[in-house]
Amino acid sequence: MASRRFSSMLSRSFMSSPSLFPLRGKNTNVNRGAHRYSNHAASIENTITPPVKVEHTQLLINGKFVDAASGKTFPTLDPRTGEVIAQVAEGDVEDVNRAVLAARKAFDEGPWPRMTAYERSKILLRFADLVDKHNDEIAALETWDNGKPFEQSAKVEVPMLARVFRYYAGWADKIHGLTVPGDGSHHVQTLHEPIGVAGQIIPWNFPLLMLSWKLGPALACGNTVVLKTAEQTPLSALLVGRLLHEAGLPEGVVNIVSGFGSTAGAAIASHMDIDKVAFTGSTEVGKIILQLASKSNLKAVTLELGGKSPFIVCEDADVDQAVELAHFALFFNQGQCCCAGSRTFVHERVYDEFVEKAKARAIKRAVGDPFKSGIEQGPQVDSEQFKKILKYIKHGVENGATLQAGGDRLGSKGYYIQPTVFSDVKDDMLIATDEIFGPVQTILKFKDLDEVIARANNSRYGLASGVFTQNLDTANRLMRALRVGSVWINCFDVLDATIPFGGYKMSGIGREKGIYSLNNYLQVKAVVTAIKNPAWL
Repeated sequence: MASRRFSSMLSRSFMSSPSLFPLRGKNTNVNRGAHRYSNHAASIENTITPPVKVEHTQLLINGKFVDAASGKTFPTLDPRTGEVIAQVAEGDVEDVNRAVLAARKAFDEGPWPRMTAYERSKILLRFADLVDKHNDEIAALETWDNGKPFEQSAKVEVPMLARVFRYYAGWADKIHGLTVPGDGSHHVQTLHEPIGVAGQIIPWNFPLLMLSWKLGPALACGNTVVLKTAEQTPLSALLVGRLLHEAGLPEGVVNIVSGFGSTAGAAIASHMDIDKVAFTGSTEVGKIILQLASKSNLKAVTLELGGKSPFIVCEDADVDQAVELAHFALFFNQGQCCCAGSRTFVHERVYDEFVEKAKARAIKRAVGDPFKSGIEQGPQVDSEQFKKILKYIKHGVENGATLQAGGDRLGSKGYYIQPTVFSDVKDDMLIATDEIFGPVQTILKFKDLDEVIARANNSRYGLASGVFTQNLDTANRLMRALRVGSVWINCFDVLDATIPFGGYKMSGIGREKGIYSLNNYLQVKAVVTAIKNPAWL
């Protein structure tokens, strides 16, 4: 998802009008220039009917769509309005047991791990072709359920879903062990074997991409899967599950359970017959997943968790370009991105100019119904996230940061929030330490590289970072000094299928995408055979 791919989405601007931020008394930390804001009321109030029908709301177990064992359902909501899109089957412990039983039988007795790797790759490639064919249908479900702009879903995320599966289809017949020289008369070889039944729990911010990052390598290695969708966004995965079976995937290889983390998610993490669990979500829940895995069968765990990524604008930066890239790094996907550049460090020589231009760019950001052309920002995913973000904005003002732009909800329905910019942010403010996961840019000032390296690394997170400089020596120093899993230099959110992604510290364990993710779904077995009278060793 390189920033260049979003250039058309980042260029639209709109006229401004007074902010809706609810001021109480006198507050010298609110910049009065922040309140020239357009709320795009008509765009928000007059919603477009999505060009798609919801066909699948049941669980996908053993190749069939079935009701939850309890018969329970839960509503999935349209974040544009808060209204119900559909009632979806609510899976719980019994449904996870059914799914694991199907996955275990498919692994132990079924054709998937026993067919040639080339045959597996052909099924994955057929699936990618079906994704291309149903691109707009999948994208519409994703936007309707999640709130992200349709142009983003249709032009970037669904094509990336297909791209990731094609990438791992290419790996399927290139996974092999080694012949190892021993010290004695032995033939030594290693076998790379599928790990077995994988439990996978995906988040709501990028449902399709996270599905592909997990299913792709797991299937290429010959595993079977029980996947739990986020309760906020269950719809697109169910359609994708149908397409997988249309492509020829055997029954029981991929099972999809919609439900809640405290029931279905916990059941996956603690299940005694699941061999490996992969989770993307908050650090707090990641800790619970790790505990449940260790207390059950000590299953292997990979975690992709939270972040508070620094975006460092050096003194030699072209300010206009830096402002645009920093804006993208933070506001992309409504700010609901684990690797968002949510701590914008700007050198003191260009700080004032940067702040004024960042404020102007935020005010121009096109917010509205995500199905409308040219919209850059849709609603937040649900009321919980919406309220959390507004609470952090309130903290920012109360803690003494200067509100430059935004600061309130947009419109009277749905979960829209004004693009918000704070300056004069200090390192110990909540808006600078916590993962807000929303459209709130915090701009901090620094003097030199030693200082910004220390401050950037002074975080419990270590997922990603951005560096904006024209100086090669500066770039080389920062790329090695920053304690993060990804460093983007003069770019951001470049998340191609080939590039590994994961974090240091409390941002997770392990890597997804690229060659590195294959190790998550393989066991290495050493086979040693005695040799009599070897011609050579």
